[in-house]
Amino acid sequence: MFGNRTHLLSRKSRRNKRAAGNAGPSTGGDGGGAGGGRLDGRLDELLARATRVFGTDTTLTVRKFRIFGMFPAAMLYFPNMLDQNTLNETILKPAMSAPVGLDSSDWTAPELLDRLASEALWHSDCRGTVDFDALVEALLHGDTVLAAEGSETALVIGTRQIDKRGIDQPGTEQVIRGPREGFVEPLGPNIALIRYRLQAAELRTRQLTVGRKTRSKVVVCYMEGLTDPALLAEVDRRLDAIDIDAVLDSGYLEQFIEDNQWSPFPQVQYTERPDKVVANLLEGRVAILVDGSPLALIVPTVFNQFYQAVEDYTERFLQMSAIRMARLVALVFSLVFPAIYVSVISFNPELIPTEFAVAVAGGRAGVPWPAVVEVLIIEVSMEVLREATIRLPQQVGGALSIVGVLVIGQAAVAAGFASPITVVIIALTTIGSFATPAYNAALALRLLRFPLIIIAGIFGLYGVMIGLILIANHLLSLKSFGVPYLSPLVPANAEGMKDVLIRGPLWWMKRRPEFLKPKNRVRVGPDMTEPPETNGRGEDGGHPPSTAKE
Repeated sequence: MFGNRTHLLSRKSRRNKRAAGNAGPSTGGDGGGAGGGRLDGRLDELLARATRVFGTDTTLTVRKFRIFGMFPAAMLYFPNMLDQNTLNETILKPAMSAPVGLDSSDWTAPELLDRLASEALWHSDCRGTVDFDALVEALLHGDTVLAAEGSETALVIGTRQIDKRGIDQPGTEQVIRGPREGFVEPLGPNIALIRYRLQAAELRTRQLTVGRKTRSKVVVCYMEGLTDPALLAEVDRRLDAIDIDAVLDSGYLEQFIEDNQWSPFPQVQYTERPDKVVANLLEGRVAILVDGSPLALIVPTVFNQFYQAVEDYTERFLQMSAIRMARLVALVFSLVFPAIYVSVISFNPELIPTEFAVAVAGGRAGVPWPAVVEVLIIEVSMEVLREATIRLPQQVGGALSIVGVLVIGQAAVAAGFASPITVVIIALTTIGSFATPAYNAALALRLLRFPLIIIAGIFGLYGVMIGLILIANHLLSLKSFGVPYLSPLVPANAEGMKDVLIRGPLWWMKRRPEFLKPKNRVRVGPDMTEPPETNGRGEDGGHPPSTAKE
């Protein structure tokens, strides 16, 4: 089902390297050194090993005390990664003074921490471990480690609490009608946002760790009984093959798991919107979230997802079908409009109406270079201006865009540096690229404009057609996790075509996309064959049609 991928290393060699690199944050030595190994029950030795691992890191806190005033113990934690009040009230306080009615006179050191977790501590997330490397990883994650003299088991207590920004509307995917929630950086709130919108027992999450140094937590979300098992196996295989020291964002994973790294077109979709993730999960796709990144990855991805927006499904289908068609026209404009202009001006001016040709010729009088060079200069200038607007501070960026478009454009035309028609063409092209909802897809079209302009300046309209044929051939050859990139257009699927060029009514799209091979294809009840009457009753005056699921 799935196509071949090019890897620098085979899966087996990557797995072996990961096993060697992920053996733990040890620094060498035998079992009694700073490296890994089992705990031996000696508290001083454990603290000495922790000191050797973390060196001169002054943020590591070691709090020594006696459990119930009798058993020597110590807590290890990083104070900036947790809430001190929670630590004091739920762990330290009940550990130092036995709760009323608890008889600890018969407690022994080997069973001390186990009984402490089950009978005294007021914290729900406690787990024991005998592995030193597991303790180090827990500390780095933000948890608290509790060890006692004579106990070969240490407690790992989930106390991580990282300050995060509030849940707000996504800055890159704003909508007029739809939810205003967006993902944040911590993984926990993001999973909660998904479960809030998808309250189904079939929702499954798998957690794994990627990155030898960052130990980044990656979560794979899917719907049990709906998602194709072969797709899940392929996702696991590609994630398992990643061998890198750091994963700082979901974009790192995207570059490893996509099918064709040399293609300008993205084969993985990313989003900040939980509702979009839920909608794709219900179609049979898989979502990948990374701790520390507000962008979730969605696989597999087909081309038509990049010009679809959230409003396409929250507004009425007639209006949104018309807007989607306008969006497609803008997409085509952003790709071929400058190339067609160059080819017509340079090779086939007879195609222009006479009156318009005279106006164009008058506007180009005095321009010192041919049309292809003029368009390339203006296009490059526009790209530089766009990049500068993005990178500058928000207060300055808006002013720069206005100055760049109005002042510089007008001055270039007045100085004979560019013709007015060229500025208009480039402006329309830029607006068309902004109409594409997906930034990475719009960027691919912006990059492809330049070779199309060059080939149009050499071969004219024949060059434009050759370029478009090459782009179409490349799109036909692409796959995303084994799914043809132009599905459901090629290969054709009648059910899938209801949501490609137009957005069909929700009650019309009864089945999930066939190219995703979902195990359960029905998503609209069998009796929902048409929308209910305006009076809320059927033709016979009875109740509206049933919407029960199959």
